[in-house]
Amino acid sequence: MLSAFRPSRHGSGRIRVSFEFFPPKTPDMEVTLWKSIERLAPLSPSFVSVTYGAGGSTRERTHNTVARILRETSLKPAAHLTCVAATREEVDEVVRAYWEIGVRHIVALRGDPVGGVGARYEPHPGGYVQVCDLVKGIKAIGDFEVSVSAYPEKHPEAASLDADIDALKAKVDCGADRAITQFFFDNDLYFRYVDRVRARGITIPIVPGILPVQNFRQAANFAARAGASVPEWLAARFEGLDEDIETRRLIAAAVAAEQVIDLVDRGVSDFHFYTMNRADLVYAICHLLGLRPQGAAAERAAA
Repeated sequence: MLSAFRPSRHGSGRIRVSFEFFPPKTPDMEVTLWKSIERLAPLSPSFVSVTYGAGGSTRERTHNTVARILRETSLKPAAHLTCVAATREEVDEVVRAYWEIGVRHIVALRGDPVGGVGARYEPHPGGYVQVCDLVKGIKAIGDFEVSVSAYPEKHPEAASLDADIDALKAKVDCGADRAITQFFFDNDLYFRYVDRVRARGITIPIVPGILPVQNFRQAANFAARAGASVPEWLAARFEGLDEDIETRRLIAAAVAAEQVIDLVDRGVSDFHFYTMNRADLVYAICHLLGLRPQGAAAERAAA
């Protein structure tokens, strides 16, 4: 059965991964984050991104985390940046500050309203109105690589999937270099979405965002807020395991492995993992994808 988890050689090339982290709120969470970064860094990700809270609430913590990654690791950090709760001048100041410390990649997002998910989005009177405006503003300040979001099942606030693809097209027209998708659990949704995006003349990479299910109830709640569907078969896999942490971890690894290996078999070579600041499951999936530690970590393992 293990052979079923061996990556296909018919994919589109070398596997490339990136990891998303969120800035820690407490000293204990900071320890967990840095243990995860240290665990995953030897896999040589293309970049690691650091999120931005609702209403820009984590701006300082995001900046501090990105700056520490630059100082203490060889990783390439990508800073999340949103349109909400700030003027253009304030956002531009953040962009320039990132450029000055050596950041060359920004993930440009509209961001959740100050009132949180579900609240009505209202642009700041003196701010960037939409992500396409933010992308254009970032590109005007420096030669940044800019990633944006994409939604295989449409953004929860979009009128339709076609309207959502129109929004993606506007972001690309303003200079976006890459789109990273919201997480999904049905790979067919991703491939149908890519087909529709390509039919609109959008040629930038559409990188699948992968959420390894550490906790099914938590993942289901995330999915409900994000407008992502949860297949019945996935719920059935975790049924009865709420109190059985060890079995749940085994099932989680199997489910995530099935998803990414199927994507590889169907030609995908780039993956963005939503780590939830936890390394073990993501590391295991990357191992199944054929990634191995590089540099000093590999030398230690061989010693």
